Amino acid sequence: MNLLFVCTANQLRSPTGEAVFSQYEGIAAIGCGTSKDAPRQISAELIAWADIIFVMERYHRNKVSKQFKELLKGKRLVCLDIPDEFERMDKALIRLLENSVSRHVRLVGRSAQQV
Repeated sequence: MNLLFVCTANQLRSPTGEAVFSQYEGIAAIGCGTSKDAPRQISAELIAWADIIFVMERYHRNKVSKQFKELLKGKRLVCLDIPDEFERMDKALIRLLENSVSRHVRLVGRSAQQV
């Protein structure tokens, strides 16, 4: 299963999602940002690759929906409602991500290289 995590700058929340969920068996995860300054910007290719797109805030959902309307047909776009108040790999952010994402994805054990 391919999970795409979207925040604004692709520096804190979405890279944390990528790092955490890449450790789970059967899951590939990529983080990206909506900002033109993001190290990895959201793109049509990433939307096409993803089985589920997790955005951190409603603002991101609206922006992604508007920009990629046609490509989102048949895709799950989930807003996690996670505010931009965490540092990268913050333990509270990891718990919040795991709890939220597990409502939408069956998480099987982590691989040998744990977060």
